[in-house]
Amino acid sequence: MTQIKQSPPGIPSSPDRKPGFYISRFLRYGCSSVEENGVAGKQGRIYTGIGGWTYEPWRGVFYPTGLPHAQELTYAAQHLTSIEVNGTFYRTQSPATYRKWASEVPDGFVFSLKGPRFAVNRRVLAEAGDSIKKFLHSGVTELGDRLGPLLWQFAPTKKYDEADFGKFLELLPAEFDGRALRHVVEVRHDSFCTPEFTRLLRQFQIPVVFSEHETYPAIADVTADFVYARLQKGEERLKTGYSPKALDAWTARVMTWARGGMPDDLPLVDPATKPKKQSRDVFVYFIHEAKVRAPAAAMALIERLK
Repeated sequence: MTQIKQSPPGIPSSPDRKPGFYISRFLRYGCSSVEENGVAGKQGRIYTGIGGWTYEPWRGVFYPTGLPHAQELTYAAQHLTSIEVNGTFYRTQSPATYRKWASEVPDGFVFSLKGPRFAVNRRVLAEAGDSIKKFLHSGVTELGDRLGPLLWQFAPTKKYDEADFGKFLELLPAEFDGRALRHVVEVRHDSFCTPEFTRLLRQFQIPVVFSEHETYPAIADVTADFVYARLQKGEERLKTGYSPKALDAWTARVMTWARGGMPDDLPLVDPATKPKKQSRDVFVYFIHEAKVRAPAAAMALIERLK
């Protein structure tokens, strides 16, 4: 694998920031008020990244000018620890493609793959079995230990139906081709803001994405042994997408999750249910809004987590 060890243009290797972490205890998102919980246990692994690696505005901002397109994944993987792949949502990849991706990233780097639209964009989710099988048989396990969570993202118009959603969760295998699988669901309709939904997820040990978004519900209930967050409130006017204060706050939240606790300033739909305090792996992605700044935001968070 080609080694390309240099900082992105205009991004310092150690961003300046004020010491200490800031958390607003008056912050409110989405579905409900917040719940406080302590931190316990050893720390899980933390993966921080962006959505995809091919984006023309990143050239000269994140990627050095003149870097061959073929080296973009290798370069990105040297500065980040994970990438969420959106292309798998729209089209089937080949085993050779997955092997190629795996060969271009270092040990410890993982890909999160979006499940195919044919599985999630349907009226009856219980009928998604064939689409899920086709996706798994396309070669996803060729990524080996570079395979991270499989993200099942539902349309903003998809409403919660406990029976049908439960049938969908039953279709998600815990392992495939001798490799354990991690599934995570992203729901974007307010009807999911109910304790019945998070209790259902706990039965299957599957997390719900915590979405920081202007309109989608934010559900911070911990329902599995890992946490998945998609941060979508970046601002292009800020060099790192998020202000130092906001990045410090997210650093504290991520560390709390990884150490087995729950941040005390994020909303819960079922505050009465306390998850087991255990270390958890955490996956954090800077997505969409102010996309040109997403790599800088991810690198700034990585620096704070050191």
